[in-house]
This record gives sequence, C-alpha cells and structure tokens, in this order.
Amino acid sequence: MTSSIILIFSDPKYLVLSLAIFSSMLIGLLILSEYIFIEPYVVGHIPSGTELGFALIVMITTLSALVLPMNIFRINFLKKSKQKMGGGLLGSVVGAIAGACSCGPIGFAVISTFGSVGATATAFLTSYEIPIRIIAIGILTITYFTTTKSLKIECNLKSN
Repeated sequence: MTSSIILIFSDPKYLVLSLAIFSSMLIGLLILSEYIFIEPYVVGHIPSGTELGFALIVMITTLSALVLPMNIFRINFLKKSKQKMGGGLLGSVVGAIAGACSCGPIGFAVISTFGSVGATATAFLTSYEIPIRIIAIGILTITYFTTTKSLKIECNLKSN
C-alpha cells in the first residue's frame, strides 16, 4: 500500500492535485456546513455537539484527496500501457460523488425550491446527514483499497 502512495505522490503534479482537492473541498464544505463564516469577517466556529460532523468532513476531504489522484494516475498509466481497466473506476466515481456531496447544506438550497416534496427531502437530509457522510467515508475507503489492489495487479507494483 505504501509503495503505491509513495510512487504516486512522488510526482509533484499528483501531490499538487491532492493538495488542491483537499483545500478546495475542505474550505467549500466547511463554508456550506456553516463551520466557516465569511461575512463580515472570516470566522471559524465549531458549535458544541457538531464535532462529529466536522470530523467527518475532514475525513471525507482527506480520503477524496488521496483516492482521486490515485485513480487519475491509474487511468493515465493504463492509457499508456493499452491494458484493460477494471471496475475500480466506477468505485472512484461513486466515492468522489459521495465525498463531494455535503448533502445537508447543498440539499437545503436546491430542494427548498420543490415545495412540500422539498420539505420532506430537507427533513430527510437533516435527519440523516451524519449517516450519509459515514456511508461516503465507507465508499471512499473501499475505493482506496480497490485502487491500491488494482495498482498492484494492473501496474505491476511491488508490495512492501
């Protein structure tokens, strides 16, 4: 596992991509989840009782910043080698979508335009925001291990 991470992130473009994904997702999700306020001053605040939601956002952004560059490396490597790509791409897409969706705050803005159906969906997202984030972390973790396994097999990486 560590050999694939070292191989991928030793290339500066994947390291910069990972840092860009992490910082943009973290700042965006923290603003949408109201942990960072930008008016009238930039202020960060973690209300009592919301520490778990904050930690889950940090975990989602960390896993996304790890998984997405690994899959881009895998796609670029397999494109050059003309080898068939396995099902790990589907996992990375699902994991990225789940990780990028901070379902509660984004859902409130979009779904509130749909009247009573929107109210029901908003209530669902409010009630299940933490489980949805935990499921997203699970998907991203599975994607990480699937990608690592496929890098070892398809890209002929040695394991430590």
